[in-house]
Amino acid sequence: MSNVETKPMELRCGASVDGERPATTPRVDVLTPRDVPLGGPRAMTVRRTLPQRARTLIGAWCFADHYGPDDVSATGGMDVAPHPHTGLQTVSWLFSGEIEHRDSLGSHAFVRPGELNLMTGGYGISHSEVSTPRTTILHGVQLWVALPDEHRDTARDFQHHVPEPVRIDGAEIRVFLGSLAGETSPVRTFSPLLGAEIVLEPHATVTLAVDPGFEHGLLVDQGDVRLADVLLHRAELGYAHPGIDTLTLTNESDDIARTVLLGGTPFEEEIVMWWNFIGRSHEDIAKAREEWQNSSDRFGVVEGYAGNRLPAPALPNAVITPRRNPSRH
Repeated sequence: MSNVETKPMELRCGASVDGERPATTPRVDVLTPRDVPLGGPRAMTVRRTLPQRARTLIGAWCFADHYGPDDVSATGGMDVAPHPHTGLQTVSWLFSGEIEHRDSLGSHAFVRPGELNLMTGGYGISHSEVSTPRTTILHGVQLWVALPDEHRDTARDFQHHVPEPVRIDGAEIRVFLGSLAGETSPVRTFSPLLGAEIVLEPHATVTLAVDPGFEHGLLVDQGDVRLADVLLHRAELGYAHPGIDTLTLTNESDDIARTVLLGGTPFEEEIVMWWNFIGRSHEDIAKAREEWQNSSDRFGVVEGYAGNRLPAPALPNAVITPRRNPSRH
């Protein structure tokens, strides 16, 4: 998905690297989203929880948009024209609906509920995303992963994976990246990561073994869910600091609750993120923008999209201001 804000913030982001003592109870911070219209005459709106002032990264996860349930007859659904990416991987995960994906690698695929589509931008890629005519309700998340410096110019790639559901203690878990509940995704990542959908039965509690070196984020899509001793409501993201080896989730609702659990080792590199580009300096971003505007071969061409590609917004007239995750104590 493109960040279609007309004046996207230019951020220098870095994970804190302070020491963390092991803890038996997770320290959980609550991150609330902001609404971002995706543009167009009826402006489908997403709820963005990453990045924000309180936290810019969870592991290498650097961008999280949560959208729907969206009645496409009222909003027009999703129609994101060809746009570029550098230095990141995009992770598409749906709860309902269907999205047609085309990219400059030549991939033509569909994003469907319970199926992972992961695209590696690396040095440069472009793609389009359009909800299909048979979609009535569009509902899901779009996530980005920052690539470590040694891999940020890697070649374009596209992977598709359908994880098998695992049932444990009233929970159904689909692990799309990394390992959880005895399941491991075969999808390649460039830093240690976890991504899983967890659906909880009414009033169910599940305790999951996790890597104590990871920090975690639990995004609530539906229901009220207690993470450790902190209650999270719909669209909120609970951030659990590293240093714990279990996470306990409780559905406090009379209906099912659905969440997405993200995790990874703290990302110790400082990155610059603007529009759809991730680099290490303002110059990286300016060069990528110029090459996109000039139709450079760096990003290739998306075939089959009926329409023009997205132009890049104007660069800000400002010095990059460092923005870091808060220090851990």
